Amino acid sequence: MSAPARAASYAAVFRLPHARRTFGAALFGRLGYGVVSLSLVLSLTSATGSLSRGGLLATLFATVSVLLGPARAALVDRWGARRGLTTLALPFATTLFVLAAAVREPGTPLWAFAGLSGAAGALCPPLGPTMRALWDALTPDEALLQRAFSVDTVAEELIFLSGPLLVVAVHPVNGLVLSGALIGCGTLAMVTSPAARLLPPRHTSTASAAERLRLFGEKGGGVRRAAYAAAGIGCCLGCVELFVIAFADRHHHPSAVGWILAAQSAGSALGGLLYGRISWRLPAAARLPGLLLVLAALVSVTAAAPVLTVFGLCVAAAGTLTAPILSTAYLAAAGSAPDGATTRATTWVNSAVNAGSSAGGAVAALLVAGVPLALCFLLAAVPPVLAAVAISRARRTKGGAEGPVLAEEGGGV
Repeated sequence: MSAPARAASYAAVFRLPHARRTFGAALFGRLGYGVVSLSLVLSLTSATGSLSRGGLLATLFATVSVLLGPARAALVDRWGARRGLTTLALPFATTLFVLAAAVREPGTPLWAFAGLSGAAGALCPPLGPTMRALWDALTPDEALLQRAFSVDTVAEELIFLSGPLLVVAVHPVNGLVLSGALIGCGTLAMVTSPAARLLPPRHTSTASAAERLRLFGEKGGGVRRAAYAAAGIGCCLGCVELFVIAFADRHHHPSAVGWILAAQSAGSALGGLLYGRISWRLPAAARLPGLLLVLAALVSVTAAAPVLTVFGLCVAAAGTLTAPILSTAYLAAAGSAPDGATTRATTWVNSAVNAGSSAGGAVAALLVAGVPLALCFLLAAVPPVLAAVAISRARRTKGGAEGPVLAEEGGGV
């Protein structure tokens, strides 16, 4: 699949005008998303007295966020990064503050938790998609854009390394407050960067219904395959997160959850950095089935872990595939998108990850109470296998037209 190549440097990405300031602000805000998921599950589980209810409420937050993601992206496109992001971020932070107060208040009804969780999901500012749009505007060529996506993906994994540790350090309810503060302040810092001017207000929609459909048509086959991969890994990871909580709880070490999930993210960051240094002969879309099958195998092995330490190592090993799969999916989507549709194509990948994660979380919440955990982890390995099969079938139907061979870029920068 690959040929040896000189290791590429990512330094040129950070030499782009205003890249360090804008990316740093975006990461500061996105750290809030690394905190909010686990904070929601643990705080709402404590408030409702049920892991299933807590998991379902957190899944409600994620599901509403996914369903309204295109509308929020359209708002940012129409109003520009500065006005669009600010309009979403400040109400989002306020909603999380109110939810934290409701969790602390004894006797808060379930419908109030559901309403606040749904409202927070509806208001999530799209910091990741907006940063990818800014990368697209900042980078002068495709090779540098590909490296920017790799940096972005690995950095996002480092966020999910830090996020669970912060939840353990500050307590889940305080984690809700911290998440709102991080996202609110990070958004304000991001929109005051000069680079935010590269996404100005627009007076017309950026894509008609026909243009959106073309992303999944003949020219956009790589987008469809990338979305399959993203949905498969998202569903798997959505299951694994809740199963990790259940495993730690049943082994009487609930505080280990943060460390295990952090180890998973650390594995992903390491895997992404190593994977990004390889020069591949196969195009991105063609690499996805193999990566997904390796992920499924590693998640399946986790089912046999006898003790917490071995379990954590297995979860970390499975995590080494996360960043490689996601960065490859972004590259596949960008490389085969119709002209002028790169940002929308990568947004579909992001939406597919979130949709898969929401579906996986919902299924996991239903399974965790009545199905043995070993079987739960075997079931979590099914979505990547199904995604690999779907991608392989789509490639055969396509007849092998995979778009540009991304491995033949040349040396480092």
